[in-house]
Amino acid sequence: MPETESKVALPLYDLAHARAGDKGDTLSICVIAYDRADYALIGEQATPERVAAHFGDDVKGAVRRYDLPRLGAYNFVLEQALAGGVSKALTLDTHGKAKSGTLLAMTVEVPQDHPAAARNAEDRRAEDTSSK
Repeated sequence: MPETESKVALPLYDLAHARAGDKGDTLSICVIAYDRADYALIGEQATPERVAAHFGDDVKGAVRRYDLPRLGAYNFVLEQALAGGVSKALTLDTHGKAKSGTLLAMTVEVPQDHPAAARNAEDRRAEDTSSK
């Protein structure tokens, strides 16, 4: 992950998990912070505009975000995101759960002393050691 002066870029899945649902050509992905302390940080960076850009041409319609602070979650509703819907799409199952994985791969920046940054660095060291 690229590092800046005081921030570290991590995949969103280091801070949150997701639940997804689809209906027709509309996809709903709820991103839920593992730690409520990260709720604001996720909200600052996982904006509807950034999520739309992250999915690019895979989402043809609007992206809306509904804030759920009591749950520590954000629900993203993506219109025209399923190639016409599950029953019309010619692709393999790229719906719901698979698309939530795509969203969780989006990077977010966290302070270098954030616990997730330390875990990520430890994981990278373990991978380097095991590949030698």
